[in-house]
Amino acid sequence: MTYNLLSSQIHRKLSNFSRILLNKCLAMQRFIMAGQCSLCGGEAQDSGLCEACRESLPRLHGPLCAQCAHPLSTGTVCGRCLANPPSYDRVQAACRYDYPIAALIQDFKFGGRLQHARTLSALLNAGPCICADLVIPMPLSPARLRARGFNQALALAIPLARATGSAIDATLCIRHRETVPQSQLPWQARQGNIRGAFTVTRNLPSLRVMFVDDVLTTGATLNELARVLKKAGAAEVVGCVVARTVSRH
Repeated sequence: MTYNLLSSQIHRKLSNFSRILLNKCLAMQRFIMAGQCSLCGGEAQDSGLCEACRESLPRLHGPLCAQCAHPLSTGTVCGRCLANPPSYDRVQAACRYDYPIAALIQDFKFGGRLQHARTLSALLNAGPCICADLVIPMPLSPARLRARGFNQALALAIPLARATGSAIDATLCIRHRETVPQSQLPWQARQGNIRGAFTVTRNLPSLRVMFVDDVLTTGATLNELARVLKKAGAAEVVGCVVARTVSRH
């Protein structure tokens, strides 16, 4: 009896010690795997940002245009969408294109900091779930893809498709014509610049399509892409972007 009692006590102490050691190891693993915050270099959370930097992001708050997600003072649809109804059905944007999210996107897209994809895609995943049959990234022209080395929209679309359980197709839409970068043109010229730049490789009978990109400015590129997707049979085209520019007026 004494032996059994002593054995039980020793076993309990060893079990407690093992549990403590395991918890210490798990805590150490979480610390090691946490990584650095994409903005300040501090300890990051699962989103790739520390709590302070995540709170500092210029989030888009309502009321927002029901189609293009631009902030509104009154109503449900902005004047531009009322005057020229877009081909896309609506846009979901996480942030305003402002500091520090703008710097993060620039560093990701032009600086080749692919690790920022985790942070930016987490912002997309944090928004309301979009029901889609198919996810497509904004296609780049062959010349732009060779120069950049990767498609930033595809890097964002893959984890988003995985999170929503949607199929993804990076070859469905081809950008067959090189255009002047939209950022270099006044907004009035952007629709004409992008017209006819995309080709859809197959029919999309009544599919709900979610388009993914990093930034939405005037919406001209998304509008042209939605036009050709609906011509191919898509029932709905929804844009999902990390950030959109906000007019001062």
